[in-house]
Amino acid sequence: MSSIWRGKNMPNTGRSCMDRPYVIINAAMSIDGKIASICNDSRLSSKHDLVRVHRLRSSVDAVMVGINTVLMDDPMLNVRYAEAKERVRDPTRVVVDSHARISLTSKIMSTCKSIPTIVAVSEKASTANVRRLMDMGATVIIAGKDRVDLCMLLQRLKGIGMEKVLVEGGGELNWSLLREGLVDELVVTIAPIVLGGRVAKTLVEGEGFSSIDHAIRLSLVEVKRMDGGDEVILHYRVM
Repeated sequence: MSSIWRGKNMPNTGRSCMDRPYVIINAAMSIDGKIASICNDSRLSSKHDLVRVHRLRSSVDAVMVGINTVLMDDPMLNVRYAEAKERVRDPTRVVVDSHARISLTSKIMSTCKSIPTIVAVSEKASTANVRRLMDMGATVIIAGKDRVDLCMLLQRLKGIGMEKVLVEGGGELNWSLLREGLVDELVVTIAPIVLGGRVAKTLVEGEGFSSIDHAIRLSLVEVKRMDGGDEVILHYRVM
């Protein structure tokens, strides 16, 4: 993959964003809602939960993260934790990176010739940076003027055959997707720890809503205790 696509110049229409993939946010957090420590240690999931997450990855068409997650954690985003008898399939990796800041030495860019990789940028991304990403083997999608238009990006992903997208991003990407009505399910693993820290990253960040009346409502689908541990998995559907 080494091509560039431009999204149509359409407005972001929030909950009326039609013809997009089914979107699932998956995350792990501490009891007090932190997805990382004050030093950005995000190793919250047990081996049992990692197996669950990687099985989920293998069932979707794409796994999406924001650029901050890539810069801080340098993830691979492939499927590694699976039993030998299971059919393993690496999803396409999608990085939301408005200004094409992703490092060419990151694990994602270093492996994008073997694992399909899309970098979504805005029109503000430099031509030189975009060209370097393409030369490395990534597909670049230009969607949005100053920052990536998530509705436009999802519609483009649907247009190339992606029906289900798993989001493993940080609080900012989670906020943007939820605020714009682009999420169908939320799956959260609660690790049995308390991290604290007023500057520690939380599950959903952004500017937030001014009142409870404006909050996003979810419906609880399932509560499950992870086998062999004290983790609890909460599965919600966005109303």
